[in-house]
Amino acid sequence: MGQALLRLASEQSTLQVVGAVAREPERLPTLPGVHRLAASELSQAPVFDVAIDFSLPEGFDRILDLCVARGAALVSGTTGIELLQREALAAASRQIPVLWASNFSLGVAVLNDLVERAAQALQGWDCDIVESHHVHKLDAPSGTALTLGEHARKGGAEPRYASLRAGDIVGEHLVQFTALGERIELVHRATNRDIFARGALHCAGRLVSRPAGSYRVRDLLD
Repeated sequence: MGQALLRLASEQSTLQVVGAVAREPERLPTLPGVHRLAASELSQAPVFDVAIDFSLPEGFDRILDLCVARGAALVSGTTGIELLQREALAAASRQIPVLWASNFSLGVAVLNDLVERAAQALQGWDCDIVESHHVHKLDAPSGTALTLGEHARKGGAEPRYASLRAGDIVGEHLVQFTALGERIELVHRATNRDIFARGALHCAGRLVSRPAGSYRVRDLLD
């Protein structure tokens, strides 16, 4: 994801990358004006308006603390964060604009909304979520499937989950509502991982102008 973010950000005139942080910064591409930093050197990052974080739970606290200290916005797609970290994110949202999402596809953001609306309209229907990913993905159900399930519950449905791991599938999510004699299917298929980086960059560009608060991807679609 970091490689994709750097590559795609360089194509956007409205964004300027000032620093890139990784466990092994020497593996990052050398780009003009971009400081390559090890995770242990995060506090030395140059001045920035927004940080985009796709790291691990153990690195999440440091980037959140740095953003609060500098009054900068945070866009995070780090999965597996614990309850205390979610609470820290909520507390930070009172000082800076923050966005955490399990999936930065703009299409999935719309799908979340459609699922919630469908669940509200189809009370009593069965709701099943089937997600498919490549064979190397370990977590099941996926974070995206669980988020879709949360939206289904908001609408009044009780989702069930099924997970498939096969080949090199980037990501497919099917939400199915079924009643006697009829069925509705809402599907999103990702065919290129760049969509997640593009979505994160889209959100970062819009989050910096927002007041402090907690945002969702769909809040920043316009």
